[in-house]
Amino acid sequence: MLADQDPVVLLQHAGLNSLTGKTGLAMLRHRRGPIVAVIDPDHAGQCLETVTGISRSVPVVKDLAEALPFRPSVAVVGLAPSGGVLPEALRSDVLQALKAGLSVASGLHTHLADDPELSAAIRPGRWIWDLRCEPKGLRVAQARAAALPCKRVLAVGTDMAVGKMSACLAVHEAALRAGVCSAFVGTGQAGILISGSGVPLDAIRVDYAAGAVEAAVMDAASTLPDTGLVLVEGQGSLCHPGSTATLPLLRGSQPTALLLVHRAQQSCIHRLPEIALPPLGDLIQLCEGLASIGRPQDAGPPPRVRAVALNTAHLSDAECERSSAELSETLSLPCVDPIRQGADALLKALLAS
Repeated sequence: MLADQDPVVLLQHAGLNSLTGKTGLAMLRHRRGPIVAVIDPDHAGQCLETVTGISRSVPVVKDLAEALPFRPSVAVVGLAPSGGVLPEALRSDVLQALKAGLSVASGLHTHLADDPELSAAIRPGRWIWDLRCEPKGLRVAQARAAALPCKRVLAVGTDMAVGKMSACLAVHEAALRAGVCSAFVGTGQAGILISGSGVPLDAIRVDYAAGAVEAAVMDAASTLPDTGLVLVEGQGSLCHPGSTATLPLLRGSQPTALLLVHRAQQSCIHRLPEIALPPLGDLIQLCEGLASIGRPQDAGPPPRVRAVALNTAHLSDAECERSSAELSETLSLPCVDPIRQGADALLKALLAS
């Protein structure tokens, strides 16, 4: 429901320098359409690039009243607060946005349209898009994507929130620059908001999760030539005790190649230090082993991990270069940070598969 050309105001209250604001930060980094203002009272009047490191010229304002002169048409909730409940200040701006004639897009588990006051405030021709809703007409996966002629790449991560979406979008953008027909399949709230479509994997019953991914991949592939590339945003991690997302993504997408995404120098699950990450070589073998089963006999060679996308946001430039080089040598794979070093090497390796 969110079109590329829609002027967006991000509701980013206290989220410009926090992981709770990762949805809005991802939009600031990757959305090609206009973002005309960001609401964050904690940083109002400050330079966006100074606060976030994202090179994009967008004014930061304190509330919706200050954002309206920039003529947004859609207000997007850029936060992922604990429990999915809107903070009162943010809810107030959502209500004011609706009363001012804006549409609202939200990826929270709590559906805004279920709030009677918010729903009653929607102006004619406007909408609330609660994107975390299970699509209708789902079916159980049947490995149909394996018959697609195009290449299909799935991002798999060593942990949650390591940059799987950003890596896929960076490769997607590199593909478009190189003249490669490419499609991105968002599977989380930020990816869906950025691309305007996708499958909200964590809102789907487990029996239909792989089928929902399959349908989204089939739909994306239908827009591409046989030589095209479908990039599927990963979710969760096989290494995380709370994650179940990798298997339906593998089964639904039937990938032809895998892109491993890893935060450089991370050795354990974030916030669960008692759970160590396995050696990356072992994890690569595990991912490849799981991807090799549940496939039709005529599906071609099983997918391999063809490259590693590193998240080096916490490292200096010199440390980034050293970490990339060391891991590339250890794994005998291209290992680069697609945000800092570009995604061309990753694209080349994935296309060569």
